[in-house]
Amino acid sequence: MSDTSARVAVIGLGSMGYGMAQALRRAGLDVAGSDVSSESVARFVAEGGRGAESPARAAADAGIVVCVVVNAAQTEAVLFGPDGVAAAMPEGAVFVSCATMDPEVARRLAARLEATGRHYLDAPISGGAQRAAQGELTILASGSPAAFARAKPALDAMAAKLYELGDAAGAGAAFKMINQLLAGVHIAAASEAMAFAARQGLDLRRVYEVITASAGNSWMFENRMPHVLDGDYAPRSAVDIFVKDLGIVQDMARTQKFPVPVAAAALQMFLMASGAGMGRDDDASVARIYAQVTGTALPGGAG
Repeated sequence: MSDTSARVAVIGLGSMGYGMAQALRRAGLDVAGSDVSSESVARFVAEGGRGAESPARAAADAGIVVCVVVNAAQTEAVLFGPDGVAAAMPEGAVFVSCATMDPEVARRLAARLEATGRHYLDAPISGGAQRAAQGELTILASGSPAAFARAKPALDAMAAKLYELGDAAGAGAAFKMINQLLAGVHIAAASEAMAFAARQGLDLRRVYEVITASAGNSWMFENRMPHVLDGDYAPRSAVDIFVKDLGIVQDMARTQKFPVPVAAAALQMFLMASGAGMGRDDDASVARIYAQVTGTALPGGAG
């Protein structure tokens, strides 16, 4: 193992990135963290990691840079903005891009970075903050064989399931957008069903029990509807994430002249929730919109 291959920079110590950084540390890697929040960096240092005051400082001696930010614009800024990592990374290092983005943007960023002699791995993630902390994410990755080989120590530490989906950036992003189309539609459908059940005066906990044992169940119904039952909309995954992701689906579909009417309807529900001031609340807040529009009571006084 080369001197830099055991050194990892994690850019973005939010709910996902922080857990990923901790999983990398538990695997014995030397991890430096950088975040716009100095509190997050201080917490990481207090728990045994290294802190860096900028992405460039974190990446300066790292063979692997894991970028866990919100979107393509932030990813581009981490790479090529002021204090960006592209020029700071050692030649031959790999940039692991975990944000959900349009595949065309992933291809563009990869081409620009690879022209500098560094590698780019298109590696969107799925699994949530708990699985991130446990090192049990699903990673949907595509990139050159060299990028995969260089990133292997980090991928092994972060993922329970690693899908190698192609030899160039863009494929991983495209697979993730199919997942996000389904995830957004399923949350919107689950929210609609639960609010409709409430309108009929049904015992919502019994509804949850029956549906999770029936053919109408989905992973999102099972995972998100307890938030509605508890009246707890603290964000695990925020409404605005699906405003972004289903918006990307719409952009991709429009470019390809492909109809996605069900995803479009789901996007409108997330937009309605965001417009009502719930953008940073849990994505199960779509149920609150149905309740508000119809004057239906949900647990915790929502509606």
